[in-house]
Amino acid sequence: MAVSTYALQVNGSFQTHFISQSFNHLKTSLSSTVKPLFKELQQLQIKKVNNVSETMKNTSGKMLDALINSMFKFVDQPLLPSQKNFAPVEEIGSLVEINCTEGEIPPDFAEGVFIRNGNNPLFGGLKSAVSIFGQSSHTWVEGEGMLHALYLKKDGDGSWIISYNNRYVETETFKLEKQKHNKPCFLPALEGDAAAVIAAYILNGLRFGDVNKYLSNTNVFMHSGRVYSITENYLPQELDISTLETLSDWDVNGGWDRPFTSHPKKAPNSGELVIMGTDAKKPYYVLGVISADGKNLHKVDLKFKRSVLSHDIGVTQKYNVIIDHPLTMDLKRLVMGGQLMKYEKEGYARIGVMPRYGDAESVKWFEVQTNCTFHILNCFEEGNEVVVRGCRALSSFIPGPDGGLNKYEWYSKGFNFEAPASKDLAAEVGYLLSRLYEWRLNMVTGQVKERNLTGTEFSMDFPFINEQVTGLKHKYGYTQVIDSIASSNSAMGKYGSLAKLYLEESNSTPSLVGKCEELIKIEYHKFEDNNFCSGSVFVPRHEGTEEDDGWVISFVHNEETDVTQVHVIDARKFEGEAIAKLTLPQRVPYGFHATFVPMPCQS
Repeated sequence: MAVSTYALQVNGSFQTHFISQSFNHLKTSLSSTVKPLFKELQQLQIKKVNNVSETMKNTSGKMLDALINSMFKFVDQPLLPSQKNFAPVEEIGSLVEINCTEGEIPPDFAEGVFIRNGNNPLFGGLKSAVSIFGQSSHTWVEGEGMLHALYLKKDGDGSWIISYNNRYVETETFKLEKQKHNKPCFLPALEGDAAAVIAAYILNGLRFGDVNKYLSNTNVFMHSGRVYSITENYLPQELDISTLETLSDWDVNGGWDRPFTSHPKKAPNSGELVIMGTDAKKPYYVLGVISADGKNLHKVDLKFKRSVLSHDIGVTQKYNVIIDHPLTMDLKRLVMGGQLMKYEKEGYARIGVMPRYGDAESVKWFEVQTNCTFHILNCFEEGNEVVVRGCRALSSFIPGPDGGLNKYEWYSKGFNFEAPASKDLAAEVGYLLSRLYEWRLNMVTGQVKERNLTGTEFSMDFPFINEQVTGLKHKYGYTQVIDSIASSNSAMGKYGSLAKLYLEESNSTPSLVGKCEELIKIEYHKFEDNNFCSGSVFVPRHEGTEEDDGWVISFVHNEETDVTQVHVIDARKFEGEAIAKLTLPQRVPYGFHATFVPMPCQS
């Protein structure tokens, strides 16, 4: 997740002043340093740095390294037994051929690569850094990216040849830590004691030219025949899909020099790629449209007044859809002793609708009830309305509880289904419950209609659709479903089932408070006990005629046996058993998003 992606470029006089004065300021007390420290941070010149190792050479690195090594100690964040599949794995080294353990892959399944991204931290796991300033820690969404790929192709007689491989995404900061130093170097700069986070923020910038690592652990996407790995704190990295080798950063022919969303969207009909990048410094939100051939770029600053962590963007046939919710990053708040990243429950939320090639003044904004929406299911136009559907909650699961609250209690209350999530944003329960939600935005009258599409029985997130209907009116959607007990026990999200959403069929039931809500029909595909999924996608049947004619595939881990499989589920017989299960040669840690791309041509 992005903290900032730009270097803190300073001169030697500031470095000397920083070393001799700022440590003492931070150590004594935050209250006495708010004004001078914030002034220093504001005066830092910020500059894009393309080569991390060059930045290292151009600083008085050895002296600074020695000082930091003597003052900071990296410690492992311990994992509970319930968290064991969040631990990293090693690279397997090469393609390993596998077979179906149960069932078989249908003959009309598409040849291609099912590839998922996820956090796989170096050096044994996530770290905390302890010093005279306190402690800062990596959050569970951090850690270097690792790709897990399942290759499905047919031989000459039509038999399936299936193989698996995994590999780290080798960003510049990966190379710096792993290949050059072979030890942790970047201080955690997102969560922890305010003084420790400030120290990490400044020292990482001085040493490496950037305040945080380029993690590239969130998603994988294809555009113009090329495949990329991405997290929104940096540029995408182009991949060789055959080998999973990291090739180079993609800056759209030099036109994009800032963070790049983890969820770019392919516009219907045109094939244009709609992107955005949020940052902790101005401009806070920049939107881009990349041509179908990947060569040309339309880029516009939307002139946000705050830094928001907006994780997703939507498209329709004519419009771009922008999420502005109150999950913010604020350096001034950090210097005052608060969190760098925080969900501001009293803050405002709005949705913007922008013509495809518009500018900041062309965006029509709709004020909506305050919420946190990380993931959009889909958007489309219907009459005068733009319809937006996404997974909406009353708070954010990152960076975690404020004020030293116990994470396990916080998760347990957040996923409490005994009472519905209150509209009062100070609700003591249900604040993490994510429900599929619909906003209808009238482009003529400016009115907004909001409603829940799913109830409070289960929390849903990581939505996906048949990508052929992206930006168009659709009948179906799919989500992963939280296992609330397992998630509360581990203080990390675990998904124990999948849901198929029938968006044009209702299933009205009385709510727990006696009010009848018009909800949609849902089918569930439940895994066995202590089995949890990640990286689920829809694969359409070749020449299928219906939107749901295809399969849902997912990585599924069995915590009893410590074995990971890929399950293939018939989307039209969703509640039935998986039609194929493929056991992988080693476990796959829980991760984030996946995609299915065509099989690469063999040279």
